[in-house]
Amino acid sequence: MTSGPAPLETAATICARHGNDPALLIEVLHDVQEALGYVPEACLPEIAKALNLARAEVHGVMSFYHDFRTAPPPANVLKICRAEACQSVGGNALHAQVLSMAAGRDDIAVEPVYCLGNCALAPAAMVNGKLVGRATVERLSAHAAEADQ
Repeated sequence: MTSGPAPLETAATICARHGNDPALLIEVLHDVQEALGYVPEACLPEIAKALNLARAEVHGVMSFYHDFRTAPPPANVLKICRAEACQSVGGNALHAQVLSMAAGRDDIAVEPVYCLGNCALAPAAMVNGKLVGRATVERLSAHAAEADQ
């Protein structure tokens, strides 16, 4: 997240760049999140107005898709695959270990995902958008430490 234009101005600019087309709501939300690091609640009415949608529609899309955030993300986001292939090679134990490691820390968010497309290297995880195969707590910690530098 970088400092720049105010969030409402950013949202309005992104909506305009998409032609204020209501069919492009998801793309607008992705772009706002890319620009700001999250989609502030205060931007939802601005987006709804620009796209000629009800606020409830915009809020519904935001709350339906788990990848959209309404607050700044923590320093590290760990996504652990919860699908069957990863479960079969220790994914459940990995998930429990990571949850235990992250307990009480606000700099780490642990999120479930249901397939990262890396089944051959299960258990799979993602650290701050970077795919990690044959994931262990140690490997995930090392990737998170790299991101902190």
